[in-house]
Amino acid sequence: MLFVSSRPYRSILTGLALFAGALFANKSTAQQKELYSYRDLSHKYYAAKKDSLKKNWTCPAVYKEKATQKKYKEYWEDRTDYITGAMERRCFIYEKEVQAYIDGIVTELMRANPKLIPKKPLLLIDRSSAVNAYSTGSDVLIVNLGLVTFANTREELAFVLAHELSHNMLRHSDNFMKERAEWFTSDEYKESMSSVLDSKYGRYSRLMKIYEGYTFSRSRHSRYHEGEADSLAVVMLKSSNIAFDPNFLLRLDSVDVQYKQPLKQPVKNYFASYNLPFDDWWVQKKSKGLSTRAYNFKDTTGIEDSLKTHPDCKLRYATVKKQGSMDKNWTSIPSAIHSKASRILIWNLFDDNMLTTCLYRVFMEKDKGNTDVWYNFMMHNVLGGLVYADNRLNRFNAVGVLKKEYISKDYYELQNMLEQMPKEPMEQYYNASRKAAFWSQMSEDAVAFKQLLHDVIKETDDKELSAALKTFSGKHGSSMYNEFTDHFTNK
Repeated sequence: MLFVSSRPYRSILTGLALFAGALFANKSTAQQKELYSYRDLSHKYYAAKKDSLKKNWTCPAVYKEKATQKKYKEYWEDRTDYITGAMERRCFIYEKEVQAYIDGIVTELMRANPKLIPKKPLLLIDRSSAVNAYSTGSDVLIVNLGLVTFANTREELAFVLAHELSHNMLRHSDNFMKERAEWFTSDEYKESMSSVLDSKYGRYSRLMKIYEGYTFSRSRHSRYHEGEADSLAVVMLKSSNIAFDPNFLLRLDSVDVQYKQPLKQPVKNYFASYNLPFDDWWVQKKSKGLSTRAYNFKDTTGIEDSLKTHPDCKLRYATVKKQGSMDKNWTSIPSAIHSKASRILIWNLFDDNMLTTCLYRVFMEKDKGNTDVWYNFMMHNVLGGLVYADNRLNRFNAVGVLKKEYISKDYYELQNMLEQMPKEPMEQYYNASRKAAFWSQMSEDAVAFKQLLHDVIKETDDKELSAALKTFSGKHGSSMYNEFTDHFTNK
């Protein structure tokens, strides 16, 4: 891989526009403030909370039957390990402004609904780009940065938070663990398994039927839970005097195809400021086979509802549409919150070795007229990452090819370009980005990171690379870019 990520691979199939001038135009003179501190990554910030979570999440004695209680305890401890493990893998981040904004909404909901929310949940911000939030039970609420960038208004975000809080209040996660424990220790399950083991033929198909029946039952029950959570969420919003727009549920239907959002310019235009040759064949697949067959990028009907992270959004809309607030003035999410969440996501995508997705999001920001030179910095990083991956004969993995069903024609062309661009022009583009004028406006740690990345690309000997990594960490220990050094020092 380009960089061996210490975080799990993040799904990007879930859950944005005027190309305003030259790529390296000097529109800003202010030095960039850091997005977050390295110390705010969850493996450091929440180090103390991991122990307290384990102590507070003591599995209650619910069942007299030892086998069922034991199975229930397994699921309970798995949940605890999932949260504490995600903290250790740096899945969460404490960013003061984003955290405070979301916490403010949670506090407002809590104060207006003291009986429903008697205890304030532990709020965690997940660095995932997926448009989602989730509850795990036991008063834990997790919000993805992808949701923050997707939501347009405070009211939209409040609905999702109220929905997840409702799952906690209705004890959906806790009850699900109980159902699983009861089912897998039940006489019915034991008899079904014995029947399969005693049979001479068709064991696999019979075993699959057992699990299909169980999965179908739970899936149907889960969809019912979604409706329950929606209804209670609307009640909580009304008590809090927060407007509710049911149309947001329809917009959620698009989160799984967010990279079908087309660009406002041809892909080649985003590289125009390099003043280097651009061959059109880079963006076109020339080989033959199933992966290159003709495809209609405007048709999204092929994406099955079961593949989406938010199933039945239209049904959910129909259920609650009459409860929507009419003629309300919606509150836009502050641009500073959107911007910070977007930039953290883009950095994370680069650090997770998802180069096409990272660069496409950069272009989407430029389409919005965003002239922040930081995005030029990230474009440089992607080009450098591509050179490094190519040197290690690992370019295909760094590009991260996505299925056509989930991407636009522009994304497909960018993906092709990063995969097919010859080595020489690729290095020319990277070297041109190193000499670009925008570097004079970048922060000291960003400029130092440029040199560090170049040292990594040169593949100097271990002693020289170790010295470069140590120098960067020593001078910029609190910088978010210091996270990059961990790929090489934590092996």
